[in-house]
Order: sequence, then structure tokens, then C-alpha cells
Amino acid sequence: MSPEYSDQTKKKVEEVISHYPKKEAALLPVLHLTQREFGKISKEEEALVADFLNIKPIQVREAVTFYSMIHQKEMGKYHIQVCRNLSCTLMGAGTLIDYLKDKLNIEPGETTPDHKFSLSTVECLGACEQAPCMMVNFDYYGHLDKKKIDQILDDLE
Repeated sequence: MSPEYSDQTKKKVEEVISHYPKKEAALLPVLHLTQREFGKISKEEEALVADFLNIKPIQVREAVTFYSMIHQKEMGKYHIQVCRNLSCTLMGAGTLIDYLKDKLNIEPGETTPDHKFSLSTVECLGACEQAPCMMVNFDYYGHLDKKKIDQILDDLE
């Protein structure tokens, strides 16, 4: 069965589209709204977006597979993204990634069985001055160590 937007999301999508001279230019904000509605962007949601924007499904697929903030599978309530770029790696990100893997008992790309946490590694969060750093959903945390990670995770619970 093909997914459909709720009336509320459909109105938001139409409102976003109205701000662009061409429908297809609204692809990224529409993908964000779609992901918020369905929790992910699967092939079914890609088709919905393509139909809504009057574009080819491959155009949607290209965006979905390019941007790391678009998820092809459902994520946990808290999506932890740890930077693994040079600055963070030099400051100990590898050790912190291993610590999170052990603490959450998942590998990067996985979600805990209770759907509370998803763990990802990302190429760069653009916060090198805070290395090592991570994001939890849309919040940045920097100058990390194991103790600070424990506090962050405790505060989320």
C-alpha cells in the first residue's frame, strides 16, 4: 500500500512548495517533512515525493542517497552521529565510537532493540574546534570524553 501524507503534513508540503518558483526546487524541505511524517524515506516514500513534486523517482533517490540527514530506515528516538574526520580522530573519536558501540551494544548503522538510540559515524560535523564531537538529533556536543558521553546519555533518559 502506498503511503499518503496526513492532512496536516500535506498542507505543510503545499505551503513549502509555494515558496519556490518550481516545484522540484522544494525537494529537500519536502523530504524533511516526509521523513518527519514516516520516520524514514523508503522507496514508497520516494515515489510519493516524486509524484507530489512531479519529478522522476530517480531524482528523489539521488537526493536520498546523497544526504546523510535523510534516512532510508527508521532511526531511534535519539540519533547519535559521531564525527570521524581528521580533527576528531586525532582527538580520540575512534575510542569514543568504540565506547558507544559497547555501551549501546550496537554497531554504527544500527538501532537499539528498544528503538531509543541509533548510532552513526559521519565524515564531518563542521565543528573541528570542538573535537571530538557528536550530534544527538540536532544538538551538538563537543570536547567529548567517556564521562561527558555518559552524562549526555543519562540526560536523554
